[in-house]
Amino acid sequence: MRGLADLHRLLLAAAMLGAAVASVEAMESPSFKAYAQGQYMTARKLAETEAAQGSKEAYTLLGEIYEEGLGVAQDYTKAAEAYRKAADLGDANAQFSLGTFALAGQGLKKDDGVAADLFEKAAKKGHAMAQYNLALIYLDGKGRVPDETKAAEWMEKAAKQNLPQAQYDLGGFYQFGRGVTKDRAKAAEWTGKAAESGIPQAQVEYGVMLFKGEGVAIDEKRAARMFRMAAERGNPVAQNRLARLYANGVAVGKADPVQAAKWHLLAREAGAADFTLDVMLAKLTPEQRAAADKAAQDWREEGLSN
Repeated sequence: MRGLADLHRLLLAAAMLGAAVASVEAMESPSFKAYAQGQYMTARKLAETEAAQGSKEAYTLLGEIYEEGLGVAQDYTKAAEAYRKAADLGDANAQFSLGTFALAGQGLKKDDGVAADLFEKAAKKGHAMAQYNLALIYLDGKGRVPDETKAAEWMEKAAKQNLPQAQYDLGGFYQFGRGVTKDRAKAAEWTGKAAESGIPQAQVEYGVMLFKGEGVAIDEKRAARMFRMAAERGNPVAQNRLARLYANGVAVGKADPVQAAKWHLLAREAGAADFTLDVMLAKLTPEQRAAADKAAQDWREEGLSN
């Protein structure tokens, strides 16, 4: 089963800033309108004017522009300077972004404690990604004294804001009893939310829970749907489990050796070995094997075209 999130996820989705973090008021400003239209040089000039007038959102936008190199040369130092000005004015999005810079040593000196402080400021303002990162910091103990209870509390805050990765990790907290009392029902509940949000690992784990009735009522058809969704995303474990379902005709209608072979070939190619399915593959007729090979190749080509 899962291992809880690694610290590399602390840098997750910092690039979402320009697309999703601005307040409604800021989005109505001339700089953000220009930014949304891809007029980055105009957006920068307008943001500089708005920032000089005391707009924290404009400083945050300038940070994004310099961080991503939009209409200007990419410059992490200038990005950090802009984020710091916005953070000092209380902008949660800038506090989060500056926290990721401090964590990575990007544009300013690496400092786990400073990163934790910035994440906490943004987290207390309701910033979901900051809440998630703060949870991981308490879990890992870099920048804060390790505290699984606080980690669970912040993870739950982020999960309740529908952050899929937080929902998945919170399921792990309840599954293993880290910072909370073990609770199979809550583990299934949060893993299921993450699965419906599209996280392949969560889909696989929730599928297993549905098959075994672990914290949730047995529902083999829904489990099969979870495996299929993850398999289509290229998860080899899900591909292997879907192959087994087709091989045995479980929750997929009737047995289908061609579909079973297709998914087994893809899973095996990705490193998920299965001797039983190898035996099944060897017993296919030449026509069935050719059909399975073609189906697997079609899947690969479809993935390359997307």
